[in-house]
Amino acid sequence: MESIKIRTYIGDDGILQIQLPPEITNQELDVVIVFQPVIQKSTQSPNKTPEELGY
Repeated sequence: MESIKIRTYIGDDGILQIQLPPEITNQELDVVIVFQPVIQKSTQSPNKTPEELGY
């Protein structure tokens, strides 16, 4: 079993397009899709080290 991780955008049509490597053409595959929405990072600065905080 192999896994491929991608980040993609799903438009208003709700269609997900996945392009697979050519070496897996003409084969029957079992495909499992697990999805998780990307949470946008806030505009706050990243966590500072203790030294940056003056400790």
